[in-house]
Amino acid sequence: MNKNTTEVAALFPDYLGFIFWDTSKRNFEGNMPALPHSIKKVGVFVDADILEVKRLVEKFQLLLVQLHGKESSDYCQRLKKEIPHIKIIKVFSIKDNFNFDVLKTYEDVCDFYLFDTKGKLPGGNGYVFDWSVLDKYPSKKPYFLSGGIGLEETEALKEFSKKSESIYCHAIDINSKFEIEPGLKKIEDLKEFYQLLPTK
Repeated sequence: MNKNTTEVAALFPDYLGFIFWDTSKRNFEGNMPALPHSIKKVGVFVDADILEVKRLVEKFQLLLVQLHGKESSDYCQRLKKEIPHIKIIKVFSIKDNFNFDVLKTYEDVCDFYLFDTKGKLPGGNGYVFDWSVLDKYPSKKPYFLSGGIGLEETEALKEFSKKSESIYCHAIDINSKFEIEPGLKKIEDLKEFYQLLPTK
């Protein structure tokens, strides 16, 4: 795990996520490898107790938390109060459509949104949602685009980057399509993806 994480870190992604959810096959355990300072460590949580989130943020010096459960805007506000320096990414799942009104109460308590594909699990389902849904995105808050993105989506990403709905797309979140098994990444595929990824 640590060796693979170090290999991923050697590609210098902007963010590197660590899942702290016991149910997940990708649940992170053990020691955090030393990472370059330019890589922001993200803790991924699902309806976790705030004190536990705080403990893990302090233990692993996380800079962001990604909330993949049913966390309310009140939860996010309390999290900010407990850990003022933390940046919050709130995840919302999309299938064929999405009611963007649900974002309203999160506008002042989250730093980023993440749009993922709605599936059986809170994440890592391996399916792409219809990105055209985002043409109705009403906010100016930067968001992460996620949900089953792999090498075969690079051309679609290039097209998406030309559209108005991509203006506030801050980052591309990738996971299951680049795995040999849960938690073990295909380094050569990641290298190829980074080379093909559109830049603004």
